[in-house]
Amino acid sequence: MDHETVQQPKRYLFGGAFSACLPPGSLDISEMRQVPDNQEVFVHPSTDQSIIIELLEFQANVPDEDAARYHLEDMAGASATTEILSQEVLVPHLLALEGCSSAWLLTARQLVAKFNEEAKNEVTLHLALLRLPQNGTDLLLTFNDPTWIQ
Repeated sequence: MDHETVQQPKRYLFGGAFSACLPPGSLDISEMRQVPDNQEVFVHPSTDQSIIIELLEFQANVPDEDAARYHLEDMAGASATTEILSQEVLVPHLLALEGCSSAWLLTARQLVAKFNEEAKNEVTLHLALLRLPQNGTDLLLTFNDPTWIQ
């Protein structure tokens, strides 16, 4: 059997400011419901996995080493129980993004109810935070991987 790599077409994000290659079958949530202007959201229809790309206000008062956790806590709010599993720094000059002053990966586990349900679902979150202070932006990439759905 021939194992060719299939090149995924680029998806243009935020009016063409960025582009990304997404997993095959990814659905653009903005075609189904309202999505805030600072977000691009894609979901896989059979796995419920999702990718969220967010342009957030740069938090100058939050040290780089705390910024990923800050955005995670802001995103989760009081609606979820969250456990940080790991956090690591990336070397910014190795990234293909100009002006990135620091970059962090964070993995967490959440117990969260979906659509105001009482049942708690377990989701593993993989966050990548790219800090762009000259643009006043924290670029947050979140991969949600449901590990147990009740």
